[in-house]
Amino acid sequence: MISFSSFKFTLLLPLMVGCLMAASASNFNNDFDITWGDGRGKIVNNGEVLTLSLDKSSGSGFQSKNEYLFGKIDMQLKLVPGNSAGTVTAYYLSSKGSTWDEIDFEFLGNLSGGPYILHTNVFSQGKGNREQQFYLWFDPTADFHTYSILWNPQSIIFSVDGTPIREFKNMESIGVPFPKNQPMRIYSSLWNADDWATRGGLVKTDWTLAPFTASYRNFNADACVWSNGASSCKSTATSTNSAWFSQEMDSAKQQRLQWVQKNYMIYNYCNDANRFPQGLPPECSMS
Repeated sequence: MISFSSFKFTLLLPLMVGCLMAASASNFNNDFDITWGDGRGKIVNNGEVLTLSLDKSSGSGFQSKNEYLFGKIDMQLKLVPGNSAGTVTAYYLSSKGSTWDEIDFEFLGNLSGGPYILHTNVFSQGKGNREQQFYLWFDPTADFHTYSILWNPQSIIFSVDGTPIREFKNMESIGVPFPKNQPMRIYSSLWNADDWATRGGLVKTDWTLAPFTASYRNFNADACVWSNGASSCKSTATSTNSAWFSQEMDSAKQQRLQWVQKNYMIYNYCNDANRFPQGLPPECSMS
């Protein structure tokens, strides 16, 4: 088992520049509804913090009041500490229907001292199977860290503390569907998945340690709000939208992305030829 303490912190120097993001004032009472959990989800500290809890009876979850069609979404999370094996904290954007779009962060718990696995996926028109998984270069249970999704017509960029870890580009030109037409809400949940989450289900949730709790703060959405069939953003043909709408990664961000993928990526669907006997998905030839 790889322990968090075994990571080489000397590798972190390339990440130190630009990793701090300004906290934005937000109020969870204004932005989110707790949707399930029978009291296990709570908004506290005058709306500044939201907590989700899981026990043997139930987990809990929340969703955004608004729907978004493109944006830069930031949330700070502090994950379940200690022995979190069997638990999953999901934080994602999703539309509805049988051909839904979805952009996923999922945090798979582990035994005490073992690293969390950060699982990412992108669904478009109901099709996913685009998983990439990572270890993190810090203990995500010791403090809050910022997890961001930049979603614009050109690409989807997943970032952690301002460091990009994954980019899914718009490759409709080669027949790859891209999420661009369906507005999505933000969802998060804490739930039991000990049939698969930790070592493929070999390690079960230790309910003697319940309740398990994850915490959220400093939500920020610089985004196009979708309401009554219209976007809050100006026409995409104009230059009046925020910089994120046309943002691409510069060379420094590209270098950090490559660094993370070289040192911390533990699974990439584009390298899993056994899973795709008819050939890897077309976007894999472009990465």
